[in-house]
Amino acid sequence: MQGSASVKLTEGDVTLSPLLPGDVDAHLAGEDEELVRWLNGGAGTRADVADHVRHCGEQWERGGPLRAFGLRVGEPPVLAGTVDLRFAMPGLEPHQVNIAYGLYPAWRGRGLATRAVRLACWYAAGEGASEGVIQVDPGNPRSAGVAVRAGFTYAGQVRRLDGGLFDRYVLDLPPGADADADAD
Repeated sequence: MQGSASVKLTEGDVTLSPLLPGDVDAHLAGEDEELVRWLNGGAGTRADVADHVRHCGEQWERGGPLRAFGLRVGEPPVLAGTVDLRFAMPGLEPHQVNIAYGLYPAWRGRGLATRAVRLACWYAAGEGASEGVIQVDPGNPRSAGVAVRAGFTYAGQVRRLDGGLFDRYVLDLPPGADADADAD
């Protein structure tokens, strides 16, 4: 696994790079009811988000199972959302990676999440994952649409730890998968 300093994935004006302490305020400014509902589980405080970003940095540096990316757009890059990869978690096989994503309101509806998921898949394949998994709340059709547009196939429902259900989407990630990405 690579340290965070060497990871930067770019396709056109979309870049994925590790979340940084300087991203805390931008994340808080972009957080809305939709992100809280589908992704965060609760409204963030500055202290909570700073702790999370610090944890993400530690995961990168020690090669832990979490890779948290900031989804950045334009030049100079503006934080538009996040993409998290989890290489180990309950319900995953050792060859699978879970992919979660969220965009801030001003950036939705532009195809950015789909492009970011493709970049994340390219990275995950390079780290040894052979199957991407996206788990979507059945009430979140936008997120399901991203999965489908990124090439994932609906694979059925799985039970969450809290007893609820997720719609599960999967995609084979062959080694050396063709990607239009530059890794610096």
